[in-house]
Amino acid sequence: MIPYYSLQKITASFEPHITNAIHDVTASGWYLQGKTNEQFENEFANYCQTAHCVGTGNGMDAITLILLAWQQQGRMMPGDEVIVPANTCIATIIGVLRAGMKPILCEPEAFSCNLNPHKMEKLITPQTKAVVVVHLYGRSADMDPILSVARQHGLWVLEDCAQAHGALYNGKRVGNLGDAAAFSFYPSKNLGALGDGGAATTNDSDTATLVRALGNYGSAAKYVHHYKGINSRLDELQAAILSVKLKRLDEDNEKRRQVAQRYHQGITNPLVRLLPMGEPQENVYHIFPVFCSERERLQQYLTEAGVQTLIHYPIPPHKQEALSEYADLSLPITEQIHRDELSLPMSPLLTEEEVDHIIAAVNRFA
Repeated sequence: MIPYYSLQKITASFEPHITNAIHDVTASGWYLQGKTNEQFENEFANYCQTAHCVGTGNGMDAITLILLAWQQQGRMMPGDEVIVPANTCIATIIGVLRAGMKPILCEPEAFSCNLNPHKMEKLITPQTKAVVVVHLYGRSADMDPILSVARQHGLWVLEDCAQAHGALYNGKRVGNLGDAAAFSFYPSKNLGALGDGGAATTNDSDTATLVRALGNYGSAAKYVHHYKGINSRLDELQAAILSVKLKRLDEDNEKRRQVAQRYHQGITNPLVRLLPMGEPQENVYHIFPVFCSERERLQQYLTEAGVQTLIHYPIPPHKQEALSEYADLSLPITEQIHRDELSLPMSPLLTEEEVDHIIAAVNRFA
């Protein structure tokens, strides 16, 4: 069976550097808010071309903390509206809800599966204060028209970069395209920890200071609490591991692009639809989605052919029981994406023989 993504192989490919990094942290006796975390934050800020990076417990917390920071700055209030792609991972929407704000679900572009700026503009009301732009599957959203609409209406722009570490848009890194950005370092991400982790990036020093304080019980100095914060910090072990992996991120992303290019060139089955490639540097292919009206049959066929696949995601957020208040929304594009999407194996460690096998199996499906 060709695995969808082998964390064992990925981790082993970084040895002995990961083991050495873990040993250095355990030997130091410092596990939170230490020099290792500070080092990674500086490295990742430089990588993203931003002034600031603040580590968080996970990517969803980063979304919540950014919105809470903006509330503290008086930019918005609890109950204000935040436009969010309807076809995102539910964590994006829950992050907005945890900040006490109202997510407004927006249909995506069918050809990219990213936020549609024209549909976004139609959803803006006097209560709308921000938009969350998700770079879905690893592909940068088309930011120029989104930013144009947002600036015209005075909206703050928060990027959800959980699937797009290292992607470029017009020469700039994602994470440096809006007013602030949230990253996840979940183990299977392009830049993944060995546990949970996340970060917020921004060029605004006040936002960064508030995100750090709010994620530390609302404290900027020990035992002095100015805000009702939460506990969400990137620990030293994960920071050390991420520093090791960051050095190879661009190289690994390029290998993902090479796999994706072979998929695009090789898959010719008329029953299987691929998204347009677009500009190569805009996509880091965290996920390689294909779309098929017989998705379950295709998945079963590929399993029998020795190819493991995943679905991102089988149930759209507005049809989840947790978001039952959105159940009556009519979102046909989103629903079709969730009905048809199937993710093929994607890893920088896939061999040519494995890619050939996957392509041949997809093309044999009838």
